[in-house]
Amino acid sequence: MTAVDDATRPDTDLFERPSRPWIRPAEVLRDLGPRYASNGLIGLIFSCTGPVAVILAAGATGGLSQAELASWIFGVFVLNGILTIAMSLAYRQPLGFFWTIPGTILVGGSLTHLSWAEVVGAFFVTAALITVLGVTGLVRRVMEALPMPIVMAMVAGVFLSFGTNLVQALGSDFAIAVPMILVFLLLSAVGALGRWMPPILGALFAGAIAVALSGRFEPEPGSGNVLAAPVFTAPVFSWSAIVELVLPLAITVIVVQNGQGVAVLRSAGHNPPINVSTIMCGLWSLPAACVGAVSTCLTGPTNALLTASGERSRQYTAALTCGGLAIVFGMFAPLFVRWMIAAPASFVAVLGGLAMLKALQGAFVAGFGRRYTMGALIAFIVTASDVMFFNIGAAFWGIVGGVAVSWLLERHDWTDPHGD
Repeated sequence: MTAVDDATRPDTDLFERPSRPWIRPAEVLRDLGPRYASNGLIGLIFSCTGPVAVILAAGATGGLSQAELASWIFGVFVLNGILTIAMSLAYRQPLGFFWTIPGTILVGGSLTHLSWAEVVGAFFVTAALITVLGVTGLVRRVMEALPMPIVMAMVAGVFLSFGTNLVQALGSDFAIAVPMILVFLLLSAVGALGRWMPPILGALFAGAIAVALSGRFEPEPGSGNVLAAPVFTAPVFSWSAIVELVLPLAITVIVVQNGQGVAVLRSAGHNPPINVSTIMCGLWSLPAACVGAVSTCLTGPTNALLTASGERSRQYTAALTCGGLAIVFGMFAPLFVRWMIAAPASFVAVLGGLAMLKALQGAFVAGFGRRYTMGALIAFIVTASDVMFFNIGAAFWGIVGGVAVSWLLERHDWTDPHGD
């Protein structure tokens, strides 16, 4: 049995075994190519633009200092970059770990009435809870029991905004969006050109040129700091913060973010280690909390970008590229953040939208086939609505609503799982 087969076959062990034999450096260099490197670069660009802006907005709400914000960004990039590289090498498949974006939004709201030390204390408790749930194996049993069409419809609801933002950027910033879209379509349509330069990388270059010609790249003057310096915040364990944050944060990691990541990777033909990934999310969230960073997760959008194209057996190198670049970005967070925020929002929206088109198409195809279609529709509608109840985001309620409606109205799909 080959290492690729070993990485993609079902694993019944509580702690999923890494692929064997261990991968050698020469094999990594052989598998790495421009297409996979560009996918990794796009994954990193996505992570260090909009999601970083969410961190900055949350930090501004809580009055965090520049040093505390830089430490937060250092944690989510450097630590998770290391985890991404280690897990992708161990399982020889793309396993991109970053941080929970819905959880960050939740933290921003809590910082209006909780101290930063109380929030950091909740990070520690959340890490312990996620680790325990991973060790018990409960997470994998729940994920395997959920119908894949309903999960993928939830993913489609999450990814829908990438498509709509692409169209909106076309209407609001024609001069930047059009060159990017035209180059992407040209490289996608002409096979010889696409082999020479991956379409999404061509769109990135076209967009960078358009932004430069527009004269709209104007980084704000910084404080002069180039390297990030981690800042330790002593946690304060308060019941109010624990009750308000721990369970919602754990749900955003395990169900919302990891659920997306697992579904995306499975739809791309991979077999992600659910239990081990959950355990690592919990364990890795402990050092992240030490530097004031929100919980680690197996991300959906980034993994969709890492698996956007190329041979399945070589896509792990996209994750290695993304993880390596994430470490560099985190080390130079103060400098790079100023650069990324200086880029027009339309550039990021078009780049993300083009990169996510294939993932969005796959989510719709997997979600709306012959089975669980009403449940999938409910999951999609609820998730796309972006509602929030009890400080828990729409993706979780999309899964809950989709499963409940499907169980009531589509009992034949549940009683006859193979469609015989």
